Amino acid sequence: MKIKIRPAVFADIDTILEIINHEILHGTSNYDYEPHDFETQKSWFEDKQAKNWPIIVAEFENTTIGYATYGQFREKIGYQYTVEHSVYVAEEFIGNGVGKLLLAELIKLAKEQGFHNMIGAIDAKNKGSITFHKKFGFEVAGTIREVGYKFDHWLDLVFMQLILE
Repeated sequence: MKIKIRPAVFADIDTILEIINHEILHGTSNYDYEPHDFETQKSWFEDKQAKNWPIIVAEFENTTIGYATYGQFREKIGYQYTVEHSVYVAEEFIGNGVGKLLLAELIKLAKEQGFHNMIGAIDAKNKGSITFHKKFGFEVAGTIREVGYKFDHWLDLVFMQLILE
């Protein structure tokens, strides 16, 4: 399977929207309840670009099959060297190494931009994502119990971190 990783362009917004909306409706890696509309995703894309935050996509046979990004962990100046990342892969491509390629590229970009720490916030029941992050050297930094609520139950959030060297 030949997968290309590249910077996202405006034309990718529709597919990014499909990927994130599927997760919103069916999963707990995103705690939103309602699907995003095009304007919401367009604003997100433009905001990332304006702040020089990367959005990268995985492409297979000229189709976007996943995306990843990071942004400021928290807004206070003391957190300026820490980023929080997100990686999403279209359901039919999970398990084919797409996430691995996206996260490896994100880590590389974060190092190039001079960041010191990368954070992942992962639903505690998503053992696959926790294991996936551990393979990249992320360590569990802590769990916040019952911080989210979705699909009629409380969700625990695991924070994982990677010190970028």
